[in-house]
Amino acid sequence: MIEILLSNPSVTLLVLGFVVALLSVGRKIKKHSWPMVIEKLTAYFFLFSIGIGYLYNFVMHVFFAEFTANFIGWANSPFQKEVGFVSLGIGIAGVFAFKRKLPFRIATFLPPAFFLWGAAANHIFLIIKTHNLSPGNAGSILWTDLLLPFIGLALLYGQWKTSKKPIQKS
Repeated sequence: MIEILLSNPSVTLLVLGFVVALLSVGRKIKKHSWPMVIEKLTAYFFLFSIGIGYLYNFVMHVFFAEFTANFIGWANSPFQKEVGFVSLGIGIAGVFAFKRKLPFRIATFLPPAFFLWGAAANHIFLIIKTHNLSPGNAGSILWTDLLLPFIGLALLYGQWKTSKKPIQKS
């Protein structure tokens, strides 16, 4: 079970983030408001999927580079450390975004969203060109590379829509 959880960190952290968010919502004694639910889901998405997820990516690419390269179906390369250090910056920003407002979250989310879509395109290219069906190339990581940006954008949109104050007519 631990191997499955650690070899699918994007899925594990996404689910864990939503579970913790829902537990946090459930702890509130007052009536649950839609803006509060969206805020909790968004905050914990940033903490788990972006913050912890990218810090995990940093550790794996920098300290376990050989294992990570093998898992993806690549040869180990010094470039992995560069990916790891970019992940460190994104991870730190994700942790900070946990308790920040919408503009900070949007700015924090754009780099990983485009990174994930670019990585997904590269995974698909490698599946077609080299038939790389390694779990780290064609497994759950491919699907989360495609879906996490959409989930994050949907949450940010929901936060934006629920935080807008209605225009009052005079």
